[in-house]
Amino acid sequence: MLKSCLLTALPALVVCGAEVREEILVVVNNHVITRRVFQQSVEQEAAALYRQFSGKELDEKLRDTREKTLQGLVDSFVLEDKSVDLGVQITDEYLNDTVENIKKENQFKSDSDFEQALRTSLGIGLVEYRKRTRQQMTQQEVLRREVFSRVAVEDQELRAYYEDHKDEYRQPNRFHIRELVLSKGVTPEEQQAAKTKVQAIQTDLKSGKAFEDLVKEHSVSPTRSLGGDLGWVAKGLLVPSIEEAALALKVDQVSAPIETDTDIYLIQLLASDLDTVKPFADVKAQILGKLQEPKAQNAIQNYLNGLRVRANIRYMVPKDQILKG
Repeated sequence: MLKSCLLTALPALVVCGAEVREEILVVVNNHVITRRVFQQSVEQEAAALYRQFSGKELDEKLRDTREKTLQGLVDSFVLEDKSVDLGVQITDEYLNDTVENIKKENQFKSDSDFEQALRTSLGIGLVEYRKRTRQQMTQQEVLRREVFSRVAVEDQELRAYYEDHKDEYRQPNRFHIRELVLSKGVTPEEQQAAKTKVQAIQTDLKSGKAFEDLVKEHSVSPTRSLGGDLGWVAKGLLVPSIEEAALALKVDQVSAPIETDTDIYLIQLLASDLDTVKPFADVKAQILGKLQEPKAQNAIQNYLNGLRVRANIRYMVPKDQILKG
């Protein structure tokens, strides 16, 4: 038989049957903030502050953590409900593109690498990160429509900021390359055989055979099944001789043989970002948001105050007790 959950006469508790499950601190419209969720949020915020600040500045930030975290949870729900009124929807496709772009910008090659970094830095997995990202995007879209869109920033102001802060939009120095790796062997006979194979591969390249196909046929690297694709590699992480060769290549060009102590490499440059700055058009929207935000702070607070007044916010535990812990 299914058990129904209800608020008890002691309104800070949720009961399912005879079992107490959660303690509710605040009810915001049809949403609840439990002590467990609140405490987790406080701990995550405190951990983030410890990573960013120290000394007196850290102490000052920590003093306001509980109050700011509680207000943030309340505001997230009133903004979520407002997003429904406005018909704001963050599609799966848009969310996926956003997460993929974050992965690429931070040079994570797989979801598992990304998830490991999330657990280390934020203490959450990829599923929870996607959920939070969708919530944040939804809230930002509400503020964009209701507040930011009404804050004017002149185009010349945007361009002036871009010119003064170009270093912020500088592309990381990196290479996208394929590798074909042959073992040099140990004996003179093996080493000669390796050099002969390299010469044969170079002949095949000159005859028009695709480098990717030659990799799959000859390479001994784990990247063989991927056609030797190493993805984007930051400058400074490559073996110096390979990096020097990559710098000298044009896109799609294949290097001369590069010998290390144990192997012979051929590399193909697929693309590179070398000390380039993103075009103004690509970052204009980002700059607009950055310049609008300080101008809009008072407007944001007034807007949120209005949403709070119209919302049904009930403290099931007195607020001062919640803040004391």
